[in-house]
Amino acid sequence: MKIVTFGELMIRLQPYHYERFVQADHLEFSFGGGEANVAVSLANYGMDVAFVTKLPAHAIGQAAVNSLRRYGVDTSMIVRGGDRIGIYFNEKGASQRGSVCIYDRAHSAIQQASLSDFDWNAIFEGVHWFHFTGITPALGPNLVEICRAACQAAKARGVKVSCDLNYRGKLWTRAEARAAMSELCQYVDVCIANEEDAKDVFGIEAEATDIYAGEINHEGYQSVARQLADKFGFEKVAITLRESHSASDNGWSAMLFDAKSGVCCFSKKYELRIIDRVGGGDSFGGGLIYALLSGKTTQQAVEFAVAASALKHTIEGDYNMVTVDEVEKLAGGDGSGRIQR
Repeated sequence: MKIVTFGELMIRLQPYHYERFVQADHLEFSFGGGEANVAVSLANYGMDVAFVTKLPAHAIGQAAVNSLRRYGVDTSMIVRGGDRIGIYFNEKGASQRGSVCIYDRAHSAIQQASLSDFDWNAIFEGVHWFHFTGITPALGPNLVEICRAACQAAKARGVKVSCDLNYRGKLWTRAEARAAMSELCQYVDVCIANEEDAKDVFGIEAEATDIYAGEINHEGYQSVARQLADKFGFEKVAITLRESHSASDNGWSAMLFDAKSGVCCFSKKYELRIIDRVGGGDSFGGGLIYALLSGKTTQQAVEFAVAASALKHTIEGDYNMVTVDEVEKLAGGDGSGRIQR
């Protein structure tokens, strides 16, 4: 089965170790972006996956393309053009000091893309699944239009559509997000959100939950999932549940609601010691798409996805470098971390 993801691929610049921006004199250089991260996860699971974006034709743009090729992602439909690739600066938090992300993505090639750049009918030839996030339409009205065209073409071909709401307050307002995502979500079959997205984008909030105090109310999130499914007709709603004890230690679990059966399944909870949390939600999305396409049950799917994401929190960089066997082992209960030899 073939999967397509669409979004922005950016340069990631980060001080070494846990240095602050103001003390760093050199930065680590890598690439990442929500939908690209999902594509890499799926490629590492052996899936046939293509990433679509627009990147400059210069050497840095080519380096970005190569960062996906090395993991087996199909880059043949990436449009080349524009002058620059977006950048984000990441300062890793630790203990009681939270992480900081600063964007420098204005006027990037994808932000200035036009509807005519993408032939969605050709892109979706032979495709079974399409994934995007709320980050991409947040880049501008032209990206809302492009995402709409992609969703319409996908639905016309019977392609399943998944969307991670991924609200980013640094990119647009809640009102802008609600207007755009309310329109786009009518095409979505599988909605992915975190404990804050539904509230930020649609004003749907879990009761008796305090994410900063590490208190998660399961019944509240079942209600959130059902409200989202009722509002937009989603087939499934997945919500990741992060309990923030500190920047270094989180409780991590998730739930998956199946609208047809009315069944809501919660995963086991992992207590994480975090190496790098960027891309954690994307690794969950990649794991969920793989699990659903592989025919796993609702419970098996959420267990696979949350285990995949738990492992991502131990890996530097945006991309999740794990195999199906490694995820299945953790999902099956072996979280000992013992050496493999």
